Amino acid sequence: MSHDSHDSLPRLIYMANQIGAFFATQKHDRAVVGIAKHVKDFWEPRMRAKIEDHISEGGEGLTPLVVESLKTLPPVKRTDIPVARAAETLPTHH
Repeated sequence: MSHDSHDSLPRLIYMANQIGAFFATQKHDRAVVGIAKHVKDFWEPRMRAKIEDHISEGGEGLTPLVVESLKTLPPVKRTDIPVARAAETLPTHH
């Protein structure tokens, strides 16, 4: 998977800010709810966890509206995130 995949941090920041830009034309309270609902409904737990971790480290690159909105969501249960299989369990090609 490339570094620019859907769950790379720069891509997540870009996507979150794009969602924020869409809702920014609405009244503030409605925008906050709309952004949070969109992320909750459409982002997988791994993506949400990565952006949560980024926000807890300062949220660099995210707009204030996006940060405010995402902080309204309940934290992702880390047990809900599937664990990637270890490389040694993957079949080898000869």
